[in-house]
Amino acid sequence: MADEIRSLTESGVPSSLLRALDLIRSRDLGSGEFGRIMTVVNTTLIQRLYPDMRPQIPNLDPPPTHVYARILREAERGNYTPPSAGSKDYLEYVLPFLVFYLEAGSGGDPARAALPADRLLSALPDLLRASELNGDSVLAPYFLGIVYERAQRIPEARVAYNKAYDLSRECYPAVLGLARILNQSGQKEESLKMLSDLVIRYPDNITIKRQLALAYYQDGDWSRAEPAIAEILQRDSRDGEFILMRAHVLVEQGQFPQAQAPLDLYASINPNNRLYLFLRARVQAEGYRNRDAALNYLRSILRSSAAGNSGGGSLLDDEVSVYAVRLLMESSRIEDQNEGRDLLRRLMGAPNPSLAVINLAIQDAVRRENWREAQGYLSQLLAGRRSPQVLLFAYTVERGLGNNAAALSYARELYEGNPQNDEAIAAYISALIDTGRQGEAGSMIETRLASASGGAVKSRYYYLRSRIRTNEDAVMADLRSSLFEDPRNLNALIAMFEYYHRRRDERRAVYYLKQALALALAPDNPQLKRYETEYAAALRQ
Repeated sequence: MADEIRSLTESGVPSSLLRALDLIRSRDLGSGEFGRIMTVVNTTLIQRLYPDMRPQIPNLDPPPTHVYARILREAERGNYTPPSAGSKDYLEYVLPFLVFYLEAGSGGDPARAALPADRLLSALPDLLRASELNGDSVLAPYFLGIVYERAQRIPEARVAYNKAYDLSRECYPAVLGLARILNQSGQKEESLKMLSDLVIRYPDNITIKRQLALAYYQDGDWSRAEPAIAEILQRDSRDGEFILMRAHVLVEQGQFPQAQAPLDLYASINPNNRLYLFLRARVQAEGYRNRDAALNYLRSILRSSAAGNSGGGSLLDDEVSVYAVRLLMESSRIEDQNEGRDLLRRLMGAPNPSLAVINLAIQDAVRRENWREAQGYLSQLLAGRRSPQVLLFAYTVERGLGNNAAALSYARELYEGNPQNDEAIAAYISALIDTGRQGEAGSMIETRLASASGGAVKSRYYYLRSRIRTNEDAVMADLRSSLFEDPRNLNALIAMFEYYHRRRDERRAVYYLKQALALALAPDNPQLKRYETEYAAALRQ
């Protein structure tokens, strides 16, 4: 009977572990040393490897001096216990690897245990020896998969997890391991299919559903992540990780008022979490247009980063810094813009600034019309991906440098790749005008004006048409139409100002100059700064 119970325990699959407990109970073996320790071992394996099983848990009273009891105690302390020299006891070789589950801070997730990779790899011979002692158990290959996964030896992890699953289709933790490494390797669809198939087989298994929800979330599939996360929170409404994930999904979906409730709840769990603070900032900036409140949250994160408390990930730190720079430089306050540029300089001083940081740097240079500086950043962006945004920068910079032929080339590439995009259309029309192709430009403008519904888009086309008019009255009519459709069209405001400036009509010139200067981005416009100086006295009146 003892051999049968040991064999069932060593197999490591749910049905066998439950059968072992049933035999101990039905044969009244639970009071002896063997029965007591095997009850603890089987119960621990079920609770850690298969936590969604809900067997009737007997009273656990392990013999304190038994080697298995000592192994499990040390695992709870985060310590790996090697087997006795010359031992042929399979469980002595595999039970120490429950440290992945029992270690404080792992949250029962073996992928999060903090045991160093070198310590794990030094224990590999123990698992290989265990495989020799019992080739029919799923425990040794499964734990091998975890060790290899933690050590980033992904091909070997895949082989080990597959072996465990081939030994028994009941070993679904091996499939969860396979899904994790597939997701990390970029095979996201295959990983999601594997998890979805598992959910069908185990419809009430919350561990599998947690990993599927996490996979949707990490993939940025917000529409599928939201209901999956909600189901987890129905089981445990105080699960901090999933509360924060829910808030994040709602922010990404633009549901800012709805995100407040999970954020308020998470504040009672960990108010210093960096992602939490960043989501608070985004709700204030994007949901309530409260730049100052958003910047307070962002500055809190940046101060924490400067102090070296990075717990939250450098990728998030970069995202926070980029977001803060953008908010600061969009501010109408000079001190905010200067703070933003200081932060941007620090980001650009890093060994390999990200493309998001370079994007900010070129935006700033374009805003200041420092075309030579912008050209340097442009070469870095073009070496990466020729996205529509990069092509638009290329057109703008080359136009600013007076390289109209090069600007037309970039504008044409942008337009041909995005023929329905209004930014691309406007850039191409403008480039045609700059290179003297007014007829082609005029034909495109008339077509677009006929189909434009109004607002900023139509305003832009009226402004572009004003550039090809030869009659002064027609020019003014188009500029007025442009401002009627969008009173914040900076190009049209500047053109109206310049018209009255040339005619020395100070009153009307100042009227349009004030409106142009009131726009958020206008203070960076070098041309407007010159006019502001020239009309300083009149502007104060």
